[in-house]
Order: sequence, then structure tokens, then C-alpha cells
Amino acid sequence: MTERRTLYPSIEPFRNGMLEVGDGHRLYWELCGNPHGKPVVFLHGGPGGGASSNHRRQFDPERYRILVFDQRGCGRSEPFASLEANTTQHLVADIERLRIEVMGCERWQVFGGSWGSTLALAYAQAHPERVTELVLRGIFLFDQFEIDWLYREGGASAVYPDGWEEFVALIPDAERGNLVEVYHRRLTSDDPAAQLAAAKAWSRWEGVTVTLLPSPETLEDFTEAHKAIAVARIENHYMRHGGWLEEGQLLRGVERIRHIPAVIVQGRHDTCTPPRAAWALHRAWPEAELEIVPDGGHLYSEPGVLDGLIRATDRFAG
Repeated sequence: MTERRTLYPSIEPFRNGMLEVGDGHRLYWELCGNPHGKPVVFLHGGPGGGASSNHRRQFDPERYRILVFDQRGCGRSEPFASLEANTTQHLVADIERLRIEVMGCERWQVFGGSWGSTLALAYAQAHPERVTELVLRGIFLFDQFEIDWLYREGGASAVYPDGWEEFVALIPDAERGNLVEVYHRRLTSDDPAAQLAAAKAWSRWEGVTVTLLPSPETLEDFTEAHKAIAVARIENHYMRHGGWLEEGQLLRGVERIRHIPAVIVQGRHDTCTPPRAAWALHRAWPEAELEIVPDGGHLYSEPGVLDGLIRATDRFAG
């Protein structure tokens, strides 16, 4: 078996800053790697997850000029955890502004995992002439099945009944018919203690579903107060509105991007974004290469998933 690829060595940004994108929002961005390298934009998950220093390490720093940024309301962007003017369409427009005003390129590679895959597809379908390649992980199409899988009993709850029990424990039995809506009320509460308790419960449930094996470190990261508030508020906001996408929209939109070279890396045992969505995307778009990692879960850091992603970025680096 060929040795699996892993992250490139740590690097620091050679430029960073804040971009005003309107509606009171300012986005934190950073450029890493080779200032004259192939342009690529990294789209993080969540929504609301923010970017980390390891995300830039999925690209060869000698060959890529890497743009990493925090989407509206999360990470180092401002205002923190804001739901105002925070929709998929706003984020697609933000990516275009970053391409023009920060990267200054005509075309670039687009890389996105989990919610980042949703956003990458939405951006590419809106601006197919700007995309050289797509690298996608943990496909989430924002269809109702996927929302119900995570937030109604009988989906991921059947795999993690113990984690599900903790997730719903905060909610009285009589209010459990629509957990997305009832959590929204708590996450937008004027009571900071109630808001934080709901945020930690929401984010912890996601943390349970994203790893192949139990990971106390992941749960600790997901329930850290600052991260939990942004992830839970923004993610819940998007779930309530179906990601501002019509059912099946991203599959129908494949016709606009069929010509773009693409690699999809999907963990077989991903219980956050189940393989059903990646398979549906591949069937609609057979030209896109699909790699289902037999021992992979959801996170990009799973060894087999990371190997597939870095092999894809290495292949497209030229």
C-alpha cells in the first residue's frame, strides 16, 4: 500500500488583513505559501466553524498561493456570531470580492469541506468561469434529508444514541418536535447563560458525529465557549433556512460546472455528512472523481481523508 500523505509543514501568512464587505461585516483573511504560486481559496466548514492554522497545510506552499479566511460572523471576522446579512448568497459574493480585492487573480482553485463543500459548489455554479478546479470533502447538499439526519430522531441519533440523549436533554419533551427551531430560540436568547448552554449542547452534538473514533480532544474543542457560540448560532441559522438553497439546487446546477476538473473525497463512515450526498453528486456529475475512503469519518484530519485531499491538491498544483 502506498504511504499516505499528511500535512505540509507549518507556515505563517505573508499577508493578512480585514476586508469590508458591507452590511457591517469585516472578514479576516490571510495569504500563505508562494506569493507567485497557483491561487487557491480554502472554504471552512460549519457554517461558523472558522479557519485554523492547519487548513493552509493541505497545500504545497512552494506551489500554491493560499487564501484562507473566516466567513461572516466567525473566527476573527466581525461582528462576532452575527446572523444579520449572513446567507449563502452573501458568502458567495464575499468570495468574489476576496478574489478581486485580495487575491487579484482571474481564476483560482476552490477547496471546501463539509459546509465548505456546499459553499464551493454554490460559488462555482454562480461563477464557473472563475474556477480552475474543485476539491471537495464531506459533501453536504443542504437537502432536507441531511438536516433531518442530524436534527431528527432516527438518523445520526441511531448511531450515537448516547450523544443524542445529551443533545436533547436541554429541551423539555413537549418541545422536541422541531429541535432546530427550539434551539434557535435559545441561541438567540437575551440570557447569556441560556445561550451558552444551548450553544455547547448544539456544538457538542456535532463534535460527536464528526470523528470515526471517540475523541475527547475534539469534544473539548467544539465546546470551547467562543467557538461553540459562533458554530451553534450560525449553523442553526443556516439550518432553519435550508441554507437559502432550493431542494436539489446544487445537483441541478452541475450542468454549469461539468467541465471543471474535480475531486470529491468522502469518508465511508462519515455520520455528519453521510456518503449518500457524495454519491448523488457523483451520479449527477460522473466526470468528477469520487474517492470513498473505507476507513474515513468526517474530519479532514482522518488519515485516509487527508491523504486523498493532499493527493488532489498536489495533482492540481501544476
